[in-house]
Amino acid sequence: MGKKKRRAEVETEPELPEAATVSAAKADSDQGFINGDSNKKTKKKKKKKTRNIENEGGDEKETERENGAKELPTVSVAVSGSIIDNAQSLELATRLAGQIARAATIFRIDEVVVFDNKATSSKEDPTTTMNSVSDGNESGAVFLVRILRYLETPQYLRKALFPKHNSLRFVGMLPPLDAPHHLRKHEWGPFREGITLHEKCPDPAGTLVDVGLTKSVVIDQRIEAGTRVTVAMGTDRNLDSGMPRPIVPLSKPREESGMYWGYRVRYASNISSVFKHCPFKGGYDHSIGTSEHGLKLSSSELSLPPFKHLLIAFGGLAGLEEGVEEDSSLKGTNVRKVFDSYLNTCPDQGSRTIRTEEAILISLQYFQEPINRFLQRFHH
Repeated sequence: MGKKKRRAEVETEPELPEAATVSAAKADSDQGFINGDSNKKTKKKKKKKTRNIENEGGDEKETERENGAKELPTVSVAVSGSIIDNAQSLELATRLAGQIARAATIFRIDEVVVFDNKATSSKEDPTTTMNSVSDGNESGAVFLVRILRYLETPQYLRKALFPKHNSLRFVGMLPPLDAPHHLRKHEWGPFREGITLHEKCPDPAGTLVDVGLTKSVVIDQRIEAGTRVTVAMGTDRNLDSGMPRPIVPLSKPREESGMYWGYRVRYASNISSVFKHCPFKGGYDHSIGTSEHGLKLSSSELSLPPFKHLLIAFGGLAGLEEGVEEDSSLKGTNVRKVFDSYLNTCPDQGSRTIRTEEAILISLQYFQEPINRFLQRFHH
């Protein structure tokens, strides 16, 4: 990171609470699954009702849903981690990451891909080893991934899932995302995020899960402690009944109730890796690059083709052009050929530069009308 040394000098031991149930290394690597689908194998093999997402280094590989539900379209955002490199302090870098998280939540983004500007694809994902307490020299992309994952996680799960880390020192000053899955202790919802516990379960075929209520609930599978899961709570509010509750795919709340259930975060070593390691079957079927050099088209004139998985990409300090130029897999490729569309979402700008965090807010609002028009056609 361009300013990482300056940030590291002012950092002291973070004031986050001690991690309760997961070791430092395990907690950060487990964040690869991000939103609710268990990435641990259940100990009882004959129960395979839920959809699993395998995540090695945040690369989520989805298997087919077994419930036959209609797959809803998704919207992903790709952003360069280099935007963090220009931040002059850890506090400012944290605020910047918080703005990205807020924008993704406000506009119901399903996936945020943070990419580096490396020449070649890295075999080792640095986000799987984000466990050093004193590490102040991580790249902007890794820093951004960590903050985005932390903010997406419901508050009552953070203590168990995130160990102390200097990069998290100022997260307490950020405004909450207040997403639908960030339920308070007194609130009841049809679904809740939870973490499996070490405590012995009264049901030998089940597992105790902390879902942020006054008492833990029992799920109908045996799953390794420290795993984040999405629990279907149903309408029975009696926590003393001991009746097991099912775990469901993280997509279930949206499919069943239309509820936004947070974003997932994925790391990519460069732009080509954004596409190469897409977690969705069939990849992104429509991609849009944003740039001041793109085509000027009003939002009302933009008509999106039918898509299952839409990707909207934002460059760093020097735009998407720099990311394509530095990617050895795309050497000599015109940036306009990397994406299906290349658009200027804020023409006639008054400032010579639009910061990426500003461009994301402007662009996601720009795409709201075209996306909603497509979704209306999709649902009909």
